[in-house]
Amino acid sequence: MAQKDSQDTSKRLTREEVAKNNTEDSLWCIVDHKVYDLTDFVDAHPGGNVVLQQVAGQDATQAFYNLHRHEVLQKYSDLCIGTLEGEKSEVIEPHPGDLSQVPYGEPLWLTPAFKSPYYKESHRNLRKAVREFVDKDVYPEAQQKEADGTYISQELTDKMAANNLLAMRLGPGKHLYGKKLIGDVKGEEFDYFHDLIVAQELARANARGFQDGNMAGMMISLTAVRQWLNNDALKEKVTQECLSGKKFMCLAITEAFAGSDVAGLRTTAEKTADGKHYIINGTKKWITNGMFADYFVTGCRTPKGFSVILVPKSDNIETKRIKTSYSTAAATTYIQFDNVKVPTDHLLGKEDNGFIVIMSNFNHERWAMACSVIRWMRTVTEECMKWANQRIVFGKPLNQQPVIRAKLAKMISLTEACQAQLEIITYQMCNMSYEQQSKLLGGPIGLLKSYATRCAHDVADDATNIFGGRGLTQGGMGKVVEQFHRTYKFDAILGGTEEILADLGVRQAMKLMPKAML
Repeated sequence: MAQKDSQDTSKRLTREEVAKNNTEDSLWCIVDHKVYDLTDFVDAHPGGNVVLQQVAGQDATQAFYNLHRHEVLQKYSDLCIGTLEGEKSEVIEPHPGDLSQVPYGEPLWLTPAFKSPYYKESHRNLRKAVREFVDKDVYPEAQQKEADGTYISQELTDKMAANNLLAMRLGPGKHLYGKKLIGDVKGEEFDYFHDLIVAQELARANARGFQDGNMAGMMISLTAVRQWLNNDALKEKVTQECLSGKKFMCLAITEAFAGSDVAGLRTTAEKTADGKHYIINGTKKWITNGMFADYFVTGCRTPKGFSVILVPKSDNIETKRIKTSYSTAAATTYIQFDNVKVPTDHLLGKEDNGFIVIMSNFNHERWAMACSVIRWMRTVTEECMKWANQRIVFGKPLNQQPVIRAKLAKMISLTEACQAQLEIITYQMCNMSYEQQSKLLGGPIGLLKSYATRCAHDVADDATNIFGGRGLTQGGMGKVVEQFHRTYKFDAILGGTEEILADLGVRQAMKLMPKAML
C-alpha cells in the first residue's frame, strides 16, 4: 500500500472525538492508547474491510493483540494521528538490538540477576553488535529471500565481509588475528563462546532456508581447507577470496548412494598418467550453497580409500537446484562431475586418508547446528509465551489454562537443558586443541546434536498445538512456529542423523570402558 505522510503523534485526542469517527468516510480506532486513522487503509487491510468497520470509533486494543504482535503497529506507524488525552502507551516498543524481556526469551547469561562463568565483557559487546546488525541488515533480507527463494545478495555478503562476520563463521583461529571484529572484539581473543554467540544471533533472522543459504556451505568447508590443505599459497588465496565475499564455497560429500554412510561414496578421483592431476567423476546430492559455489570441497573414492579434494568450478561441473521443505534460498544442489580435471596439490590431508579430514571437520559443523537449533527452540518458546499471554479464549488469557502452562514448562526445561549442555561442551572446546577436540569431542558433540534435535521435535509439536490453526499458517502470528515445525528436521538429518550421532556417542564412550567393569 502507498504509505501516507508521517503525522503528528503528539496530538492529544479524547475518546469522545474518536467515537465520532466511526464511518467509512472517517474511520478511527484506538490501540494501546494511540489513535489510528484507518480511513484510507480499510480497503488495503490484509484481513479485509469488515473487521476494521467492526471496531470503528472504538478501543480495539484487545481485538488487535488477540490477532497481532506489536511489530505490526510499528509497520503502520504512519497511520497513528495522536495519543489519548491523559493516557500513555503500555506496550514496550521493540528496537533493533534489544534484549527480550519475555521470561526465558534469552539464555540465562543475558538475563538480569543471573550470572555465568563463561561470558566476559567482550562476549556481551559482540552479542549487542551482532544483534543490531542482524535486526537491521540480515532480518529484512532473510525474510525476503525465504519467501521468494532467491540467494543471498552480494550487498549483504559484502557487509558481512567488511565487519568480519564471514571470518567469524569459521570459529577461532589465525585467520582472525590482527583484525578488529564487530563489537570491538580483537581477533586474538575470539573464542568458541564468541562463535556460539554469532551462530545463535544469526539464527534470530527466523528464516531457516536463508540461514543455510547465508554461507553455511563456506562455514563447513573452508574450515577443512584451512586445517588440511597442504598448498599454503592456494590455502591463503582461497581463504582471502571467500572471506572477502568475492568467491563462495560448499562441502560436497553426500551422494544419493551415501549420506551418513560416507564410506559408500561412488564419486571417483583417478590420477592422470603424469601424476599431476585428478580426473573426478560422480554426483553429489543435497549440497548446501552448491548453486552459487565457486569451490567444491569434494569427497572422492581413490585407489586405496577415500580422499578430499578442493575442486574449482568449471564447465565440466553441472549443478541443478533441489527443492526441499524449506526455502530454495539455501541453494540446495545436485551436482555432476564429468571428467573434471584438478591439480593434485588441491588434495586435503593425505591421499586415501580423507576420512579423518571429514570426521574432524564434522565437530564444528554439528556444534554450530546445535547452537542454531537451540536458539530456534528459545525463539519458539518465547513466541508461545507471548501468545499465551495475549490470546483470549473462554474469556481469559490462554496462559490461565493448566494444560498450556504444562506445555510451556516442558518447552522451557528442554531449551534450558540444551543450552546448558551446549555451554559446557563449548567450554571444553575453548580448552582443547583442534587435535584434542577431534579425538575427544566427536561423541559428546554427537550426543548434544542428537538430544537437541529430539528436544526440538517436542518443542515444535507443543508449540504448534498451542498456536492451533495459526501454527499451520505461513504468515501472521504463527509463522515462526509453522516454519520451525516444518524445518527442524533439517537439523535432525544434516551433518549426521540423530540415530547415527547417538550411536557415535555411545560407541566412543564404550571404547573408554575399563576392562575390569565386566
